[in-house]
Amino acid sequence: MALETAGVPAVAVHAPIFEGVARSVAQMNGMPTTRQAFVPQTIMGRTPVELRAFLERNDPVSKRPLMQEIMEGLTGPLTEEDLKGVSFERTTPRLLEPDTEERLHELFIKNSWTDFLPIVLPTEERVARMLSGTSHPPDEVVGRLRPTSGREYWEFTVEKVAVNAVMAGARPEYLPVILALAASGMSARSSSTTSFATISLVNGPIRKEIGMNCGIGALGPYNHANATIGRAYGLLSQNLQGGSVPGDTYMGSLGNWYAYSATIAENEERSPWEPFHVQHGFKSEDSTVSTFLGGWYTQALFGTRDTWEQKLRHCLTACEPYLAPLLVLDPLAARGLVERGLETKKKLINWCAENARLTAREYWDNPWTQTLIRPLALAGVEPYATHLEAAPDEMLRMFRNQDINVVVTGGETTSAWRMIGASYRGNTVSIERWR
Repeated sequence: MALETAGVPAVAVHAPIFEGVARSVAQMNGMPTTRQAFVPQTIMGRTPVELRAFLERNDPVSKRPLMQEIMEGLTGPLTEEDLKGVSFERTTPRLLEPDTEERLHELFIKNSWTDFLPIVLPTEERVARMLSGTSHPPDEVVGRLRPTSGREYWEFTVEKVAVNAVMAGARPEYLPVILALAASGMSARSSSTTSFATISLVNGPIRKEIGMNCGIGALGPYNHANATIGRAYGLLSQNLQGGSVPGDTYMGSLGNWYAYSATIAENEERSPWEPFHVQHGFKSEDSTVSTFLGGWYTQALFGTRDTWEQKLRHCLTACEPYLAPLLVLDPLAARGLVERGLETKKKLINWCAENARLTAREYWDNPWTQTLIRPLALAGVEPYATHLEAAPDEMLRMFRNQDINVVVTGGETTSAWRMIGASYRGNTVSIERWR
């Protein structure tokens, strides 16, 4: 589309599974007749001979010869329809027509306004009560979100966030946290074939003020604030960014259960290390929320027995090289590492970065290092450029120190760890601003 806008004829080539989303993105950008062609899924890992064979076959969508489709797309004149483009109505009605509770619930499900669990219907009275949780006016703009790159951003207000908080079953005192998540600019319903989810972390005094759980069952469905804040974040993301519809605005092949409700409160009081938000420039008395994109993988570790280093190395090398881990440790596990000489989070992070290693052959054989890291290497970005020059058996560091993160939470019933693939993008937001 960028080439066409610049006057350069172009044809986009996709796998057929992306037909709907590709045409939708073109339409959303005002170029509904952008020329497109399709080749069989998948192309990653194919040999040159197999890829060449795709060019000699028919386009699986149009059923016409692929090269004919491409050549006609490059040489055919623009039509009046091409030049006209398209415009959209992006506003939504503030109120629905009155109806029975049962029929309204069905309407919400039919329009994909829910996560397909029961919701609390957002009546005017309930939304007004939710808005009492913040001093900000209902019509104030909170931020903008979009489900995937190429889509237009949608802008939304405090009231619209409150509507989704009601639907999730949240309480007014949770609203500042939910508004901070909405203002983060990171969607909890992003679209990626790899089924990304977003994990959020709450730090500071507000954890105790609203009764969040950072003890026993900290990652489970055992606390009203944790569960409904995470759910509200997911609902507002899908409803205030233009949808999260499989095959249209969501392309995660497996999906991700973290997308239901993944909110953690750090157990700052029991941790031997400084809290996450303090690591990132905030004061301990500040209340913040931080967001992590990922959730590709989860691994479990227990204790720090004699072979803990070997166990941790095994888990690190089983991670995806493109996505560094978020280490979530029970306070018992954290104190066990302190006893082993890792007195700070920084020391643990440095140890992990030094010991997470793969051979160059394994590192570059991963489809996502080929797709996402190899272009950086070819552009001369370090350390990836040096990695690309390595001999096949040379051991490469998988992660940069700054890409590994550590959080302490849990109830000290056992020395448990979780290693979750999750990327922190420097996105920590003050909750105080939204009180």
